[in-house]
Amino acid sequence: MNFPSTPILIRIFRGLAIAEAFSWAALLLGMVLKWVTRTTELGVEIAGPIHGAFFIGYAIAALSLWAKLRWPFRVALLSGLSAVFPFATVWFERWAGRHGYLTARSGEAAPVPTQETAGV
Repeated sequence: MNFPSTPILIRIFRGLAIAEAFSWAALLLGMVLKWVTRTTELGVEIAGPIHGAFFIGYAIAALSLWAKLRWPFRVALLSGLSAVFPFATVWFERWAGRHGYLTARSGEAAPVPTQETAGV
């Protein structure tokens, strides 16, 4: 399997993190319209598949970065867990960027966190 170049994969991951968060918002709004106001199911019918596609894309991009950048298991686990909670993918993307997990070049291992950068 051929991966895109590392900078492109990182850009894709960042874009998917933001898109996944926006699709969460759309899905939550759709669920409010369906279950609380009982006005329409259209929001869930439209936002549900879109959110599902972004969720899967984010997961594939995270797994690809785990393999390509050799993230520690803890970082990969955080990326996966962040997709489960609304808007947490944006938090993870920012956290990973600050701690150097989205800057390593192709073939290099991700930096080992120090005590100063290890805070979650």
